[in-house]
Amino acid sequence: MIDLKYLQSNFDEASARLQKKGVDSKLLQELKDAFIVLKEANAKLEAAKAEQNAMSKLFGQYKREGKDIAELKAKVDANKEAMIPLQEVAREAQEKLEAIALGIPNFPDDSVPEGKDEDDNVELKKVLTPREFDFKPKEHWELSEINGWIDFQRGVKLAKSRFSILKGDGARVERALINFFLDKNRQKGFEEYCVPFINNSAMLQGTGQLPKFEDDLFKIEDEDLYLIPTAEVPLTNMYNDEIISEAQLPLLMTGYTPCFRKEAGSAGRDTRGMIRQHQFDKVEMVAISHPDKSDEVFEMMVQNASDILTKLGLPHRVVELCGGDLGFSAAKTIDLEVWLPGQNKYREISSISNTRDFQARRAKIRFKDGKKNRLVHTLNGSALAVGRTLIAIMENYQNEDGSVTIPEVLKQYM
Repeated sequence: MIDLKYLQSNFDEASARLQKKGVDSKLLQELKDAFIVLKEANAKLEAAKAEQNAMSKLFGQYKREGKDIAELKAKVDANKEAMIPLQEVAREAQEKLEAIALGIPNFPDDSVPEGKDEDDNVELKKVLTPREFDFKPKEHWELSEINGWIDFQRGVKLAKSRFSILKGDGARVERALINFFLDKNRQKGFEEYCVPFINNSAMLQGTGQLPKFEDDLFKIEDEDLYLIPTAEVPLTNMYNDEIISEAQLPLLMTGYTPCFRKEAGSAGRDTRGMIRQHQFDKVEMVAISHPDKSDEVFEMMVQNASDILTKLGLPHRVVELCGGDLGFSAAKTIDLEVWLPGQNKYREISSISNTRDFQARRAKIRFKDGKKNRLVHTLNGSALAVGRTLIAIMENYQNEDGSVTIPEVLKQYM
């Protein structure tokens, strides 16, 4: 959640920063109005409390002077009764303000480029040169038919569209990639975790998926539980409402999970193949950092994901997201886009974000800085999306006859 005190004291400045992210001015005005209502409600309540305190102090004086306190007591009791609806109004105003605030995204860093969408993102560099083929490269679904690696039809039969089945060497490469990613993350200092794939609503609110993105989540019927859209949710929220000692920072965590997304806003996009699925495997990196060190941790995470792609021999580019393309919780995001020769384009394979204290404020994750409790910074990123890496291997390592060569670094896992 954004810092409401900062927003209230610097509303115009904060609004300008949020508009860089495309936040509707009507929503900001609604928030401003909620601030005014809360301020008025609190003022009335505080005035009533002040009057109550002033009258309460008179009891001792009346007793010393031998005065009858009956009338004073009646006034105090009447004022106490009058405060009940004032407290309720103030409570409702606070709840309304917080409900609106939960739908406000994080402030983008000042360094984030201006822009409306992915077309305005900024390429920082390219890593490795795409291979030149002496034949027309096939797309991954054509290669899957030749090699029998992916069964799209039976995936749909078992569930619905945007589900698929990996089999044979396709399934083995998927498993090899998961182990390879986890091993590389561990070598970088990330501790490995195996976490629940189902989390409650408080955890999803903590990392920013709820309440705004509920339509994209798979909910368990009659339970306050959801299938996770990313391991970022359980890994970050392991420290929900906890105070961490400064000596523990940074906490570096990694874990493999399947991820579940309705892809509610992607109708008509990537309907063929495995690019955009309702269920996909991912190995996630999460960091909980001292605020002064989060930029350093962020750079390390970006480099780690890039190094993994380089070890796999997969050409990719590093892209900084503009304000209009930033995710809800992110203050700054770097995407890694892998080259897919079958599609003749770069496609996102990792998105690494620094959320600053946005998630920490929602999830109440703090650290002890001397005698004072401060909010941590949280970071997350893929290393990597497994299915998209499988696709990239198929397309980059394909041979003219449609067979696929296994990258050298994966052979030990197969």
